[in-house]
Amino acid sequence: MGKHIAAAHIVWDWNGTLFHDNDAIIRATNAAFEEIGLAPITLERYRALYCVPVPKFYERLMGRLPTAAEWDVMDEAFHRHYAQHSAACRLADGVESLLAGWQDAGRSQSILSMYEHEQLVPLVKQLGITSRFVRIDGRTGPSGGSKAEHMVRHLRALRGVAPERTVVIGDAADDAVAALGVGARAVLYTGGSHGRASLEGVGAPVVDTLAEAVREAERIVAAA
Repeated sequence: MGKHIAAAHIVWDWNGTLFHDNDAIIRATNAAFEEIGLAPITLERYRALYCVPVPKFYERLMGRLPTAAEWDVMDEAFHRHYAQHSAACRLADGVESLLAGWQDAGRSQSILSMYEHEQLVPLVKQLGITSRFVRIDGRTGPSGGSKAEHMVRHLRALRGVAPERTVVIGDAADDAVAALGVGARAVLYTGGSHGRASLEGVGAPVVDTLAEAVREAERIVAAA
């Protein structure tokens, strides 16, 4: 009997990838900065400097790590303003057809996001794409950390998904780090939190559209 080959799988990031929320992110970030007297930044500067864990991003702007009290104030302000501004955001262009095409080809896909789980799940449902995914996981626990440990739990919970046939598609260097940690591959998308210059040193393929990301994922799993 031939060896069973697991189906190809994509783990999608949410914010800045499937969900086009750059405007909400920068508005919420500047609202958080205002709370402690930091000057606002442009989206371009944000994309050049953003990193995780998030306190390190603030350190790049402040010249020092925020205190615990400052972090609490900024974190609360960010999430409060993000909830307000993200209500006007929508899926990235072409997402519905890309998700449908991948699923219709007999492949599986899931979402792993650092957006709070209790807010992520109803939002995905509201946007009408829940049925495209075999699992949807948002963040549980404190905000601001890396996706790596969450990726370990996410893949363990997926049945019939092999890491070597899994591609993580996201907009941040941290997505590639998380993929590497579980033996998966990553494709990084320039339309979200990082510009191309911030992504190209990571070692994963970098693309400008989600359609290119899916084509690259197809190439990766075909060679696995």
